[in-house]
Amino acid sequence: MIRILPSQLSEHRVRVPGSKSYTHRALIASALGEGLCTIAHPLFSQDTLLTAEALRCMGIGIERSEDAFGVTGKGGRIASCDTPIDLVNSGTSMRLLTAVAALAEGPIVLSGNARMQQRPIDDLLGALHRLGIEAVSLNQTGCPPVRIDGGPLRGGEVTIDCSRSSQFLSALLLVAPCTQEGMRIRVSGGLVSRPYIDMTLDVMEAFGIAYRREDDAFFIPGGQRYSRASYEVEPDASNAGYFWAAAAISRSRITVEGISPASKQGDVRLVHVLERMGCKVTSDTHGITVEGCAGLHGIDVDMGDMPDLVPTLAVVASCAAGKTTIRNVSHLRIKESDRLQLTIDNLARMGIQAGTDGETLEIFGGSPHGAIIDTCDDHRMAMSFALVGLVTEGICIDDEGCVEKSFPTYWEVLQSMGVNIAA
Repeated sequence: MIRILPSQLSEHRVRVPGSKSYTHRALIASALGEGLCTIAHPLFSQDTLLTAEALRCMGIGIERSEDAFGVTGKGGRIASCDTPIDLVNSGTSMRLLTAVAALAEGPIVLSGNARMQQRPIDDLLGALHRLGIEAVSLNQTGCPPVRIDGGPLRGGEVTIDCSRSSQFLSALLLVAPCTQEGMRIRVSGGLVSRPYIDMTLDVMEAFGIAYRREDDAFFIPGGQRYSRASYEVEPDASNAGYFWAAAAISRSRITVEGISPASKQGDVRLVHVLERMGCKVTSDTHGITVEGCAGLHGIDVDMGDMPDLVPTLAVVASCAAGKTTIRNVSHLRIKESDRLQLTIDNLARMGIQAGTDGETLEIFGGSPHGAIIDTCDDHRMAMSFALVGLVTEGICIDDEGCVEKSFPTYWEVLQSMGVNIAA
């Protein structure tokens, strides 16, 4: 457990590690390619290293240097694995690699921890089954562990429900070029977190893959080959959000370098939300700057395309005047934790009233007081709620090491800004 001591911030410039989402996708695109691809400035975190190790178990050559992955692909050929591959609680790894395993020459079992075994993947398993692949939940719960009896994945036409996760669609999109017939994918039931689909297609296009998109229908010709000698990962907008939120709460001025407003990462739009709450936002060729203000106030906002930043926004809302209404949050219940209920519980620990009807989160801002924050091993809980400690005595973060999942150097970056952290 650590304690965040109130700290006077003024003006700071920070740089965050590479995007977690882009790193996962670049690793898979490189693995499905032929020959060596160097991925520069990736995120080295628990989740991305789990994806890299899983691909290595599937026969892909992967080397790590100081600031790059070297991935040697085998042209879409994936080896089977004799032992289960443990993906702990990396939902992105589980969902994307379930589809990759469908290309294997034999069976692959993907497992995870207790929380992973509560996170549904049945929509993706059903889609693979309709494409001719035997893909089952071993516990018959619709959740991991899963067994995929790979290939040949011929392709074809399939409909998938993406109302719980856009990663089901991203998984199919990534493997579609490696099929014989290509895929026609139609989305039913709504599509949450749309920007992540844009990111998937962005990586595919960067690796030379052709596709056609018509609203929520996608056609990807088969027999294509991922090809790129090098790929550079842009900074992570989700992680940038913590520092923009810190500026809002502490009335300071913080620039996150290397982030562009034109990024396809949906979380870059948090700055517009903070602007509506009263902050000043500017951008230039160096990055995006948020400057906090004395008149921070609540708003009504749909966060369906920025689910990972709901806890971050909730923390800002706890320090803002009036009510903040955050809409389209139901899918937060199947994240690394029941992130919706845990956010409400931790706000309550700080004396902030909040509640939900299952689809909408309402927060009544005020003056948070000190509390021990229960992270439930959820990295975003730890990083978001630590920010309250900048302006409030007695904020303690339980199990602070959970930030290894997505931002291993988070506490060091805070300290480099002058934030005092006590063990």
